[in-house]
Amino acid sequence: AFDKTVAKDNSLAVGFFQRGFVRLQLEMYEEALSDYHMALTHLRKNPFIDYKQLGLRYVLHAWEVLYNTAAAQCRLGQWQEAKATLEKAVVWRPEGRTAILDLALEQVQEHLFLEPMQVPPGEFFTPRKKEVEELDSKDFLGKPKVISSIIPNDEYIGFEPLRPQKQGFYEPSADALR
Repeated sequence: AFDKTVAKDNSLAVGFFQRGFVRLQLEMYEEALSDYHMALTHLRKNPFIDYKQLGLRYVLHAWEVLYNTAAAQCRLGQWQEAKATLEKAVVWRPEGRTAILDLALEQVQEHLFLEPMQVPPGEFFTPRKKEVEELDSKDFLGKPKVISSIIPNDEYIGFEPLRPQKQGFYEPSADALR
């Protein structure tokens, strides 16, 4: 399902984040690491993306993506890279709230695996009712109409290529102008 999601919207950072979490659970560590790199890329150097407007009550933070990147690096035995990644995460974390990252740094120094973060279970994309109703097709062009010619001598009905013009044939009468 996440593969289909990121195929439809390949800039959906939270899709890569969630797929990375699933791949970590399935012990696909290289693929998970790649997904976390993609999620961080699609954050576009923003500290977070709020998905509430799209119908997901979740805010994806850059430091969470970096934390999970470090978790994947730990499972691959890349301890120095994991430490460097967590140090980057400390920069992205709001001031005064670095306790979880400080604990994670200690775990990495002791070569203990980090438990990855995830979107809270039970949170799903649920678009607003108004947006779902607008998915119905709309006819912006309207129904076709038959329009009669204003040329008084034109009795032809149907489609044809352009006819050669005759002198005086296409000039409207005085009654038609009124």
